[in-house]
Amino acid sequence: MSEEGIGAVRDAHPAAPIPGGTRTAASLADRVDDQPWQALLEEVDAHGCAATGPILTPGECAEFTALWDDRTRFRSTVDMARYRFGEGTYRYFADPVPESITILRACFYRKLLPLARSWAERLGDPAPWPDEFADWLAACHAAGQTEPTPLLLRYNAGDWNALHRDLYGELVFPMQVVIGLDRPGVDYIGGEFVLVEQRPRAQSKATVSVLERGHALIFTTRDRPARSSRGWSRAPIRHGVSRVRGGLRHTLGLVLHDAR
Repeated sequence: MSEEGIGAVRDAHPAAPIPGGTRTAASLADRVDDQPWQALLEEVDAHGCAATGPILTPGECAEFTALWDDRTRFRSTVDMARYRFGEGTYRYFADPVPESITILRACFYRKLLPLARSWAERLGDPAPWPDEFADWLAACHAAGQTEPTPLLLRYNAGDWNALHRDLYGELVFPMQVVIGLDRPGVDYIGGEFVLVEQRPRAQSKATVSVLERGHALIFTTRDRPARSSRGWSRAPIRHGVSRVRGGLRHTLGLVLHDAR
């Protein structure tokens, strides 16, 4: 993404600044652009998820983790146990979200948009997603989905997340992204990302992924098209996190639609 493109996203949705300003934002956009996108999209299309290479540096991961204690940066905190979502805590960022998150969401949206439209065509669904992420957020807001959905998640030893979908209204983008902020096997053990696909007229399939620090995992938000004897069928997908057996695990969640 060019600096002009970054500026357009920033102007449409003002965000809290990040260290390094435009240079840092451009670097983030370049890191997303430099991923092997053909292979990633093929993997998501075939299996519902795919892991990228490094997106955030260790220092940037630490900066995100450090935000946890600044309650002014968040609009709400959710105790998973209270709602029987599992065990652990997550916090939704408040407007204005950090500029780095705005840039990452826009870049991932642009790369995933062709596959989203292909899925909609195969399933016979509408494809309401415009070319520009800023226009998509404007459509969400016009539909009453005005709350930002990027979130920071924290899991202590013994915590876990039940299988679920991140649906916050009628407008949904069919893929989303999570980025690991800690080192698996060093900062924590366990806590694998779990994706379960309900296959048409067959038993469910589970995919388990380890989130490396600074790496992203792209995964299906609600369902994906799967081939069947009748053509394309809808394969519902849910995701969660296995029990953290020790240490402290943080992740950055990038849902690509906003919430009511």
